[in-house]
Amino acid sequence: MSKQPLIIFDTTLRDGEQSPGASMTRDEKVRIALMLEKMRVDVIEAGFAAASPGDFEAVKAVAESVKGSRVCSLARALDRDIEAAGEALAGAAQGRIHTFIATSPIHMQYKLQMTPDQVVERAVAAVTKARGLCDDVEFSCEDAGRSELDFLCRIVEAAIDAGASTINIPDTVGYALPVPFGEMVGELIRRVPNSDKAVFSVHCHNDLGLAVANSLAAVNAGARQVECTINGLGERAGNASLEEIVMAVRTRQDILDVETRIDATHIVPTSRLVSTVTGFPVQPNKAIVGKNAFAHESGIHQDGVLKHRETYEIMRAEDVGWHTNAIVLGKHSGRNAFRSRLGELGIQFASEAELNDAFVLFKQLADKKHEIYDEDLQALVTDTRAAARAERFRLVAMEVTSRTGETPLARVVLSHDGQEHRVEAQGSGPVDAVYKAIEQIADSQAELELYSVNAITSGTDSQGEVTVRLQKGGRIVNGLGADTDIVIASAKAYINALNALASRGERTHPQGVHEGP
Repeated sequence: MSKQPLIIFDTTLRDGEQSPGASMTRDEKVRIALMLEKMRVDVIEAGFAAASPGDFEAVKAVAESVKGSRVCSLARALDRDIEAAGEALAGAAQGRIHTFIATSPIHMQYKLQMTPDQVVERAVAAVTKARGLCDDVEFSCEDAGRSELDFLCRIVEAAIDAGASTINIPDTVGYALPVPFGEMVGELIRRVPNSDKAVFSVHCHNDLGLAVANSLAAVNAGARQVECTINGLGERAGNASLEEIVMAVRTRQDILDVETRIDATHIVPTSRLVSTVTGFPVQPNKAIVGKNAFAHESGIHQDGVLKHRETYEIMRAEDVGWHTNAIVLGKHSGRNAFRSRLGELGIQFASEAELNDAFVLFKQLADKKHEIYDEDLQALVTDTRAAARAERFRLVAMEVTSRTGETPLARVVLSHDGQEHRVEAQGSGPVDAVYKAIEQIADSQAELELYSVNAITSGTDSQGEVTVRLQKGGRIVNGLGADTDIVIASAKAYINALNALASRGERTHPQGVHEGP
């Protein structure tokens, strides 16, 4: 007996991007979207088109680049938001407008300052407006987890009548528990008279660590779409993790009567790309995509796995893309081989000049390490594009002296607005000395909130990937740098973050703005 299809709706590019410091450029969103398409994600939520001109352009670029997945834009229940979404999606092979309004008593009273009747009226008008611009409309009841069931039934029925073909029930604040959340979704499907005319969806946040559990409980209750993100990325504690949803469905076919069309072999490469682009490292013990996910340190576990894999492994590492990072290129590889391999990874260049810049960095890297892996190439391209948009600060040269018993000294040559400055500074360590030297020129007055180092691949010649998080005046940015020399990677990451701070881009937060007229 065939299983029912479960639609995988990825919102890494929209809700995932709301994680502090995780903002992505248009080109980075396209890179990730092409990997999601290769993974066969059903729906890609590319952004919130009305948030800013940059978000609009990113949604438009993704819509025009992706052909095999449906591309979606979020819109509040406001005409201007819906029109922006429709315009951004005009070039999509398959588009969807996702509009929403809050339905919980606390949100209606204090945020919207609207009566329940007014909220229903606004929801119907929004869906009707969106349906006139796009043949696929999704409607979400924001904060459904704290909404009254009778009111949810009323507004959902009205939204379906107005033309919504997907109804999303989000646990916006991560408050739900699996059993009551599943029961609520099941009750909605049973009580809404026209529920058979729409696909019911869930979007769960991970504040209590239950986003995946809540999502699967809803699937067992009849939901047929799950909204999730790569690595569980998202604001606060994140969203339901795509890789965990997909592999739970695949592994527990005895209980879950659904199946996805996801090509799981692309999960790990996509996870690494999202981590590299956003600067959010994946914790080693993260399910499916963490470095320790398939590692067995315990002697008894190792013995069992060697005798019969399924004694301690419920999935094969290869099925989700582990051990597929074969050596692809070396120092003697040519430009065409380089371009071809990046094309297979979903990376395209806007110009020959950009390709040339990346190829030069590739040759420099190949001189430092003999074996170049896919992860190295992803980091290299991210590094190239970060440097290309580094308009204010650029590392020209640096030298660091660090000896036992002596205070480290850094000499740095930094270009600031096209003018070179030479400075030196001492610090408690080599990285501290470099950062103090850079700050003599930048004088950013930013607070360093995070400094993290991860090895991109295995081996002593692996590139180190450094993530830096800076905070200034309530604004948080991430900087990323990669190099076989950790101190150089650290300098690149700090300068990348300084440039992000210098290029201010104001965005509207979809949940943080009054939705009244």
